[in-house]
Amino acid sequence: MGTDVSKETVARAYARWAPFYDFVFGDLFKRARHAAISAAERAGSRILEVGVGTGISLPDYASSSRLMGVDISEPMLRKAQERVRELGLSHVEGLAVMDAEKMAFPDGSFDVIVAQLVVTTVPNPEATLDEFLRVLKPGGEIVLVSRVGADKGLRRVVEKWLTPITRLLGWRLEFPWERYERWVEQRDGVCVVERRAMPPFGHFSMIRFAKSAKAGAAQDDRLKALAVG
Repeated sequence: MGTDVSKETVARAYARWAPFYDFVFGDLFKRARHAAISAAERAGSRILEVGVGTGISLPDYASSSRLMGVDISEPMLRKAQERVRELGLSHVEGLAVMDAEKMAFPDGSFDVIVAQLVVTTVPNPEATLDEFLRVLKPGGEIVLVSRVGADKGLRRVVEKWLTPITRLLGWRLEFPWERYERWVEQRDGVCVVERRAMPPFGHFSMIRFAKSAKAGAAQDDRLKALAVG
């Protein structure tokens, strides 16, 4: 499954995106953002948004939610901090520069993990999803907005051809649903709750995973063993 995208490449790419990210992606992913926020708030009030970026989604959360946001890009996060100050978003408890694969939170810290357009950008997607599980409470949910690559056909060929270019921009095109399925199958106490196509073009999905309320120590031990192996 390889580390075909480096953390340094991602950080540099999103530093370049920071000044005009909202202009390019704001309206394009508006429906998907709202769907993810709505799903997250149904699942719990203590929410971690990984890859919070410029904080474009933060004003759309209810004031009753308690939010933490992390991102690997300091320039993007500065935009988020400005937004929090300017809009007086008191429900945002903190923002921090942090690696999604190794977060500085205790186990089981959050009711919900939200990650929008993140999983296909990180160097180790499965390890990052494992880290989401670690900081998620038993009974909690992971809510993703993510591009799902083609499993076959012409689109799969095009995605492979464009991959070297998109890596420089900070994301992958080639990321089929089968990778998510395999990840779930290899983890105890995790299931897919929902997969819903999102605009643009239906190539993106909102994906929800649930962590069993009985996952507990056995699952945490398994995740640690996977990390060591």
